[in-house]
Amino acid sequence: MKLPLTGVINLIHEADEMEALTANRCLATVPFGGRYRLIDFVLSSMVNSGIPKVAVFAHRKFRSLMDHLGSGANWDLHRKQSGLFVLPPSMEDQTDFGKGDLYHFYRHRDYFARSASDHVVIARSHMVCNVDFAKVLDQHRESGADITVVCKQTPEGTPGLARKARVDETGRIVEMQDHFGRLDSDIVSMEMYVLGKELLLDLVETSLAQGRDHFVRHSVLSRLNQLRVHAYMHEGVLGVVNNIAAYYRHSMELLQPEVWRELFFKPSAIYTKVKDEPPTHYRSGADVTHSLIANGCDIEGTVTGSILFRGVKVAKGAVVRNSIVMQNGVIGENGALDSCILDKDVEIRPQTQLRGSSEVPFIALKRKVI
Repeated sequence: MKLPLTGVINLIHEADEMEALTANRCLATVPFGGRYRLIDFVLSSMVNSGIPKVAVFAHRKFRSLMDHLGSGANWDLHRKQSGLFVLPPSMEDQTDFGKGDLYHFYRHRDYFARSASDHVVIARSHMVCNVDFAKVLDQHRESGADITVVCKQTPEGTPGLARKARVDETGRIVEMQDHFGRLDSDIVSMEMYVLGKELLLDLVETSLAQGRDHFVRHSVLSRLNQLRVHAYMHEGVLGVVNNIAAYYRHSMELLQPEVWRELFFKPSAIYTKVKDEPPTHYRSGADVTHSLIANGCDIEGTVTGSILFRGVKVAKGAVVRNSIVMQNGVIGENGALDSCILDKDVEIRPQTQLRGSSEVPFIALKRKVI
């Protein structure tokens, strides 16, 4: 069933402290969980909720984004009507990347105006979660809110840059601070906003006319006293993945079966670009425990507490512990990794040993030979 919501995945000025992992790609396409990209989670949530039309507002380094999304077929968005729209910045926009997301919303206002849906959901790509937007829309309507923000109660010390919010007894957000604010609250915004299409277009034009061009900061936070901004509390798994500490911690949490099952299958499955690979080959002498292993790997050494993406080779005598090795990585004979993150196509030569820590993992750049 189609949900009367238009989807927007907003990549404009996403908070990004991923260092080497976003040197050549945008945050949305950082690999995660053995075979996925960060954008897969919010995109799959929208599709599973019945949202028929999704636009991705691209910004910088979007070549890998275009390659990953393609026609949208892997998410059943390759349609004659509605479907997937990737909207990269125009040549004019690329000369001034400092402009806020409201400017880009205004440039693509026809996308909203031509939508048959009365409501819009605007989301970021770095929230690793599985959300049913139909329930969010139901609460939005029942509460009479102008804007509904998907939020999550998180333990103190959870890594990742997120806005904190304070909610009163009626569910209304009475205070929200930017990523580096010091608000004493355990509720964080998941950067998912449901609001009426006409309200959004009005906020875009009004804010820009006042010389303000950031959607959340200028259109939402500055109007908390004027608009009814309510919180929808998400009960499932959440990973705010926009810095290295958060990426490593939330990746390692996938090794807990209950976390893995809830994230990838509740309420619905998470989809990604399909790449056909043969099954992993476990050779004589291979020892693999407590790990996620994607297809196409060739393992002869020891792997424990780690995540291996497609096509990784672990040679005889090599040991991989508490590490993340992305696509086509090679660990040479008698090499050793402990608390490392290797980007795609990294080769670790024989006898080489690399060690990081859970707080500061060692990171190897894409295609590096060590």
